[in-house]
Amino acid sequence: METKEFKAESKRLLDLMINSIYTHREIFLRELISNASDAIDKIYYKALTDENLTFDKDSYYIKIVSDKENKVLKVIDTGIGMTKEELENNLGVIAKSGSLAFKKENDAKDGYDIIGQFGVGFYAAFMVADRVTVISKALGSNEAYKWESKGAEGYTIEPWEKDSVGTEIILEIKENTQDEKYEEYLEEYKLREIIKKYSDFIRYPIKMNITNSKLKEGTEDEYESYIEEQTINSMVPIWRKNKSELTAEDYEKFYSEKHYGYDKPVKHIHIIADGAVRYNSILFIPENIPFDYYTREYEKGLELYSNGVLIMNKCSDLLPDYFSFVKGMVDSEDLSLNISREMLQHDRQLKLIAKNIKNKIKSELLNLLKNERDKYEGFYKSFGRQLKYGVYNDFGTDKEMLQDLLMFYSSKEKKLVTLDEYISRMPEDQKYIYYAVGESNERIEKLPQTELVSEKGYEILYFTEDIDEFTIKMLMNYKEKEFRSVSSNDLGIEDTKENDKEEAQEKDNKEIFEYMKKVLADKVKDVRASKRLKHHPVCFSNDGEISIEMEKILNAMPNSQNIKADKILEININHEVFNSLKNAYENDKEKLDLYTNLLYSQALLIEGLPVSDPVEFTNDICKIMK
Repeated sequence: METKEFKAESKRLLDLMINSIYTHREIFLRELISNASDAIDKIYYKALTDENLTFDKDSYYIKIVSDKENKVLKVIDTGIGMTKEELENNLGVIAKSGSLAFKKENDAKDGYDIIGQFGVGFYAAFMVADRVTVISKALGSNEAYKWESKGAEGYTIEPWEKDSVGTEIILEIKENTQDEKYEEYLEEYKLREIIKKYSDFIRYPIKMNITNSKLKEGTEDEYESYIEEQTINSMVPIWRKNKSELTAEDYEKFYSEKHYGYDKPVKHIHIIADGAVRYNSILFIPENIPFDYYTREYEKGLELYSNGVLIMNKCSDLLPDYFSFVKGMVDSEDLSLNISREMLQHDRQLKLIAKNIKNKIKSELLNLLKNERDKYEGFYKSFGRQLKYGVYNDFGTDKEMLQDLLMFYSSKEKKLVTLDEYISRMPEDQKYIYYAVGESNERIEKLPQTELVSEKGYEILYFTEDIDEFTIKMLMNYKEKEFRSVSSNDLGIEDTKENDKEEAQEKDNKEIFEYMKKVLADKVKDVRASKRLKHHPVCFSNDGEISIEMEKILNAMPNSQNIKADKILEININHEVFNSLKNAYENDKEKLDLYTNLLYSQALLIEGLPVSDPVEFTNDICKIMK
């Protein structure tokens, strides 16, 4: 029998595909099952226009047969089959898709879509098989044919015997190598695993003989094995069911079965879109942080299906980084896939789906915030940090998208509040949204810098995470209200009489402050009388974009460049300590040096900054005690 050669370009493509196109060899079974599903779909479409042909879905199936002894794997379908010419055209010319041609000729619609587009999936079989045989009998034909090939050298076609319409693909599995265990693809567990992973939602039953055990009759502890044909796939995916048919427990079960997490989701989002791009999606907002969430090993992304066939485990393009905690899947028949279906073309449809999903997640989070506050706060404690990073990243590109989702602890409410809630309570005379930064709410409560703002009755937001102030610096303002730190040089609180009094006192004591500034040299930018302190003797304020808290965070990083905030040492001239400063300035400059260094160290400790020389600091305290 004459062996027909593949065309030169087909040879190169076959070699490329076997060695390069597919990243996982197990994909071969997904491709063959998808082709079998296409073959059954074609009968369905024929039945729509041929009154002599009826389509009884229960009569159609795909069967997987493993013969471990002879190292043969078979994929059998009851689909439309192929004539000799179709075997020649579809299998003899690599990358010619019979499914794609059929779809164009028949304008396939009605909710059944042909999966195959590129005509290369069949040849994935050569990744695991030395020889591939196809026996097929076409619908309406009395003849059957056998197509056979060992790979790039060519193929043969000859008449054959087959009783029923359909196609049988026979793979002679390769010998094991040091790197690959090909015989694994004959094992029940492996075949079931691959089918459940990639083809669980193929619309026709995928059948396979499964070995089970049962108690031997007449015994109490002896078991015997038996073979039973089982349907491996689920067939109807949850996302294609009507929402009215599903309960919260159904969604939770799906979440658990897909191993999205060991917790219960805070929220599920079921999307059925039938607009510019058609897709179904089920998304979950988890309750708890995955153990590896803030590590390099964590992979964001949604499972991506094309007509129920898994294409990608983690499609990262469908989620922005700030929503990377979202779990779930998307199924669409409108996406353009590349030749192996394992990578997406970056086309308009993908971007549109991603945009719609992003907006839907934002909308559902706002609904959760409005209607189920306790659940949202629980979610925010887990993932609020990621939302803040989203505001800060990419130079604030997404800050308007995320700002309404942010929450911070409130000095007045003693709980988490949104920026909108803060704005709604602001007195008319309040210019800014005030915030204070510290390691904990308890530490912030004690900060001297909060005294004036608190005395005016203004609410203060507490920032206790390292990302908080960077986020707000990027946000800059909310609803035209600027953010202002309680440690800022200018608090924007005007009291004309008090200010005039303090300016006069500042002028009267100018020489003391200039002397203290010289003592501290380059440690501070300035020393001045404080307008914010009421009870404490001293504190730092800062001048410039880098705050004292930001200095600590930036210098704790591995690539620290010893960044310094512009510190201003503020002295409370109404505190009794200031009397000691004046007395030392007039009578004992050496003592004033001592007082100055102690007050500077005290301000450092209040901010949680290290004292540069602890021994000197303790010696200075001992001098005071003498």
